[in-house]
Amino acid sequence: MKDRNAEIKIIVSMAIFGTIAPFVRYIPLSSGEVALCRAILAVLLIGVFLLVSKNTISFDKIKKQIPLLIVSGAALAFNWILLFEAYKYTTVSMATLCYYFAPVLVTLICPIVFKERITGKQIICSVMSTVGIVLIIDIKDIFGGSNNIVGILFGLGAAILYATVVILNKFGKEVGGIQRTFFEFVAAVIILLPYVFFTSGYNVTTLDIKGLVALIIVGLVHTGITYCMYFSSLDELTGQKTAILSYIDPLVAILVSVLILNESMNISQIIGGILVLGFTLINEIELR
Repeated sequence: MKDRNAEIKIIVSMAIFGTIAPFVRYIPLSSGEVALCRAILAVLLIGVFLLVSKNTISFDKIKKQIPLLIVSGAALAFNWILLFEAYKYTTVSMATLCYYFAPVLVTLICPIVFKERITGKQIICSVMSTVGIVLIIDIKDIFGGSNNIVGILFGLGAAILYATVVILNKFGKEVGGIQRTFFEFVAAVIILLPYVFFTSGYNVTTLDIKGLVALIIVGLVHTGITYCMYFSSLDELTGQKTAILSYIDPLVAILVSVLILNESMNISQIIGGILVLGFTLINEIELR
């Protein structure tokens, strides 16, 4: 029963993650300010969750991880900014597919950083996922000056930063997932406060009701609640099952892009998307 409840929580949280793009588009603020407000709201909600659940935090362990958490928080903050920028320049489908190139980057970097063995299956999956990204990047966009290629580059930049967060978190396993995320969000807030001040400035008070509601949903629902649901369920499921269920996120995002936002993809980009998601998923599945 515990496994089933944990599975439902992961499925729901991934489905919610997949719907973030339309809400972000309703917020007429800079990507930096949206990321800042998202982090602040998430810190408040996750902080309450940690207090209510009596999830103890070992400050001795946290002290040792502070430099790592600051760098990871910065990578997380600018990962959000680049992803939100990608939504502005290309379709949600394209931005999401580029973003999900991150697991491939982690697969390629871990053998170098952690001296992990890379298998033939991982090499094949990485190559095929890379082919998928090449198909997603339409040659006409590169030479035609299309905004689409700008969005794709932002999406790939977000993927690089997300892969950085994943790799940095491998160094900090002494701190639990939800506690580590909380302090990464705190670090993100500290870093984004001066960044937003010196770039776009603070304009959250100019939001109308629609924009304010969208911002609150992004911060509390898409970040605070979903992260609490996700991390409170991890211990009940195997890593492989969690990894497989995480693919609900991009699938929902693509459905939202096509069915709700009426965004389109050409045939080569569809094939590229299948290659990226398909071979990244295959890479997660352990062959027995």
